[in-house]
Amino acid sequence: MMIAQRVLASSAFRAPSSSLKNNLVVRHRSAAASSSAFVSSDRRPWTTNTHRSMSTETETTTSTEPQQQTGYPFATIEPKWQSYWKENNTFKTPERRTTNSDGTVTKSTKKKKYVLDMFPYPSGAGLHVGHPEGYTASDVMSRYWRMTQHDVLHPIGWDSFGLPAEQFAINTGTHPELTTAKNIANFKRQLQMLGFSYDWEKELATTDVNYVKWTQWIFLQLYKKGMAKQSEVSVNWCPALGTVLANEEVINGLSERGDHPVVRLPLRQWVLKITEYADRLQQGLDGLDWPSGTMVAQEQWIGKSVGTEIDFKVDGMEEEKVKVFTTRADTLFGVTYVTLAPEHPLVSSITTPEQKEEVDAYVAATSSRSDLDRTSNKEKTGVFTGGYAIHPLTNEKIPIWIGDYVLGSYGTGAVMAVPAHDDRDFEFAQKFGLEVKWVVGSGKEGDELSKEKAFTEHGVNVNSGEFDGLKTAKAKKAITEKLEEISSGGAKITYKLRDWVFSRQRYWGEPIPIYFPVEFPEGVDPSAVDPKDESCEHTIRYDKPNPVDEADLPLELPEMEDFSPGDDPAGCLARAKDWRYFQRDGSGLRGRRIQCRNGLDLAGITSGSWIQRMTVPPLVLYDLGYTKHPEPFQKLVHQGMILGSDGEKMSKSRGNVVNPDDVVDVHGADALRLYEMFMGPLEAVKPWQTSQVSGVVRFQNKLYNVVQSAVNNDSSVEMDEETTKILHKTMKKVTEDIESMSFNTAISAMMVLTNHLNSLKDKVPREAAEKLTLMVSPFAPHLGEECWKQLGNDESLAYHPWVEHDESLCVDNTVTIGVQVNGKKRGEIEIAVDGDEEGAMAEAMKVQSILNQVDGKEVKKVIFVPGRILNIIAK
Repeated sequence: MMIAQRVLASSAFRAPSSSLKNNLVVRHRSAAASSSAFVSSDRRPWTTNTHRSMSTETETTTSTEPQQQTGYPFATIEPKWQSYWKENNTFKTPERRTTNSDGTVTKSTKKKKYVLDMFPYPSGAGLHVGHPEGYTASDVMSRYWRMTQHDVLHPIGWDSFGLPAEQFAINTGTHPELTTAKNIANFKRQLQMLGFSYDWEKELATTDVNYVKWTQWIFLQLYKKGMAKQSEVSVNWCPALGTVLANEEVINGLSERGDHPVVRLPLRQWVLKITEYADRLQQGLDGLDWPSGTMVAQEQWIGKSVGTEIDFKVDGMEEEKVKVFTTRADTLFGVTYVTLAPEHPLVSSITTPEQKEEVDAYVAATSSRSDLDRTSNKEKTGVFTGGYAIHPLTNEKIPIWIGDYVLGSYGTGAVMAVPAHDDRDFEFAQKFGLEVKWVVGSGKEGDELSKEKAFTEHGVNVNSGEFDGLKTAKAKKAITEKLEEISSGGAKITYKLRDWVFSRQRYWGEPIPIYFPVEFPEGVDPSAVDPKDESCEHTIRYDKPNPVDEADLPLELPEMEDFSPGDDPAGCLARAKDWRYFQRDGSGLRGRRIQCRNGLDLAGITSGSWIQRMTVPPLVLYDLGYTKHPEPFQKLVHQGMILGSDGEKMSKSRGNVVNPDDVVDVHGADALRLYEMFMGPLEAVKPWQTSQVSGVVRFQNKLYNVVQSAVNNDSSVEMDEETTKILHKTMKKVTEDIESMSFNTAISAMMVLTNHLNSLKDKVPREAAEKLTLMVSPFAPHLGEECWKQLGNDESLAYHPWVEHDESLCVDNTVTIGVQVNGKKRGEIEIAVDGDEEGAMAEAMKVQSILNQVDGKEVKKVIFVPGRILNIIAK
C-alpha cells in the first residue's frame, strides 16, 4: 500500500483531503497493490460501462460448518445497515471548504486522515479469507478516526490492467475489458458485503479512461523533465506471453506464469532514470514510520556504495579498458583475474579464436536466465576468454573470464576478483584453479591467516608494495589517490539502484503518449503512399520522439479482435496499423505529416501494482510544484499472511482456499471481521481455523444480549464501583490498542467487559452498554449500529464521539502481592496500593498457609518491596 501522488488528480491537482503526514497505507501481501484517491465522474473502463453490472458468481473450494444461530440475527441486520450506509452516503469524504450563501468560505477545523489500501487485482477467483484482513484493519482505523473527530478520506479502487487479465482473455477468447468488468463487480460485492466504510464515490479502476489520462499526464511530466528516455535494453522476453518480464517473474529460464521459455533480447524500451534521484530516495527514508524490514529493504535496494573506480587496460587492445568498481581498493594487489558479464560489450573482441566456441556457448546458455536467477544461483560457473587485462599498478597480465554472476546491467558489468579476500571470488578460484594472493593480514602479531577460506575483515596491508603496513581505511585512500595520479581510476559513489524499465509489449495497459515522425525515401510524395501497406518503404524515426499534447489525453487503446502477442517482440499494438499511423498538421508544402504512435504500454507508472516510494514520480511531481510533500505516506503497515488450515499459503491447487462468502453466509460479516482481527498480531503470519470462528460468534451473541438487557432495564440502574472501574479500564485499553493497531488485545479487553456485564443479568447499566457498543463498532459495525439504534439513538454512530476514560478510575486502590517464606512463595495478600510493611505483615499473618510456615519460628528479617512482594526470613 503505498502511493499517493495519484491522489492529485481530482480536478486541478489539489492535495488529497488529508494531511500527508497523517496518511496511513495498508499493504496487502495477497492482493495486488496500491493507488489513489481521485475518481472521475466518467467511469467508463475504455468504451463500455459493463463493470457496473453485478456478478454473484463465486467459487468455493473449502466450505464452513454450519452453526446454529443464537442471539444476534446477523442475516437480517447486516444487509439492513449496508443499505442504510449506501442510501445515506454515510462515508462520503467531508468537504474541507464549503461556500456559504453569502459567498463566504468556511474551512473545516478538523484534523485529516487519509487511509489507503493497496488496490486489489480483480482476479476471476474473487477474494479468499486472507484478503480482508488488511482491509478490515484499515477500516477499523477509518471508523475510529471518524469517531475521534477527524475528516477521513478512505477510497478504494482496482488494479485492473496487467498481464494476468490479458492472458486470461487470450486463453478464453474474451476481451479483457469484459472479464475485468465482471471481476470488479464480484470483488465490489464482496467488499460491500463485509461492511467496509469506503467512500464509493471515490472508487476508480486503473483501466478507467480518465484515470489513464492522469497516468499518461504523469508520464509526460517525467518525459519533459528528461526523466523518461528510450534505450535498447537487454530484457527478459517471453514469446508465449508476448511481453517483457521482471527478474522476479523468471524462474530457471521459464516464466513464473505458465512456465514458458524466456530469452534475453535487446529491445527498445522506455526507461525511467531513477538513479538521478538516488540520494533523495535515501534521504527520504528519514522520519518515516514504516516497518523496519521494509526500511532495510529500501536501503538495500538503493544500495549506496562509496568506493573506487579502476581501469584495467586490455592486453593487445591499446584503446580498450575494463572498468570496475570496488569498495575494497586496499585489496588491489590481490587481483588475480577479472570477470566480465557474459553480455559485456568487450566479450566478443577479447575472446581468442581458441576460446570462441566455448565462450559463445556459455553466452547463449546465460541469455535465457534472468538477473535474479543468475545472482541467486549458488553454483559458480564461468569460462576463460583467452584474453588478459593489465594490472594498473604492477603491470602484470591478469586472465579475463566471463561469469553469469556478473550482470551487464549492474555497475560496470565487470569485477576485479580478489579470491583471498572475497568469499565468492575464493569459491570461483578454488573451482577453476586460479591463483590466490594474500594482501591483507589481521595485523596481530603471530596471527597466521587460514588458507582454507577468504579473509574478508579489515586489517593491515601486506604484499602491496609501497602500501604495506597501512590499515585498511588508509590503504583505500592511498591507493585511490595513486590511481588518480596515474589516470587509472579514482574515487566514486555508486548505487545498486538501476534505472527502471517500465514499458511493456502487451495490449492491456496504458499506451505511452509518444509518437514518432515517419520518413519516406527522397522524392516520394507522402500523400501518394500508405505506410500501412507493407510494400510501402518508410522509416519510423524512433530517435525523434514527440509527446502527445496534454489537451489530447487520454490516448486510448485501439479496438482489437486479436490482441494475442504474436511472434513480434514489438507487441500486438504494432499490428494495429490504423491506430499507429496517423496524419498530423504540420508546416511545409504538403501541410500534413504522417506520424507513428509508440507501440508500447506503460507498466505501472501509476497503476495500483506500483509501490510508489520505490520510484521517482512523487519526487518529480513535488519538484514541479504539483504536490506539497515529497513522500506520499508517513506510515506504512504490512499485515501478515493468513495461511490455509494446513499451514500453507492458500491456493486452488492445494485445495485449502476458504471463500469469505461461505463464512459470511454461516456466521455473518462481523464475525469474519472480528475473527481476523482476533487471530493474533496484525503483522503475524497465522493459519485460518474455521472451527475457531465460533469463539467470536459467542462474544458477538453475548454482547448483543447484554445490550438487550440494558434496553429492557429500568434506566435508573446505576453502575457499581467494580463495573465503573472495569468499564474505564476497558475504554483506556481499547483506545490505546486501536492507536497501536493491537486489535487482538482490544477485542480481548471487550470480551472481559462483556462477560462482566453479562454476569449482572438484568442489572446492566445503560451507560456501560452504550460505551461497549461504541467500542465494538469499528470492529463489528453492523452489530454496533444495531445495538446503538436499540439503545434509543436515532442517528448512526459512525460520527458519534469516541469514548473517553477517567484516568483516576483506571488506577486500582489495592494490589495483590506474593508472600514468600525463606524465599519460597507460600501465598498472596491484597493490600492498599500505598500499604506499608507493617500492614502487609498483618495481612500475611491472616493467611493460614503462610502462618503454618512461621509458626514456632523467630522472624529474623522482613524484605518488603511496595506493591511487589513480601519475603519473611524465619528460623
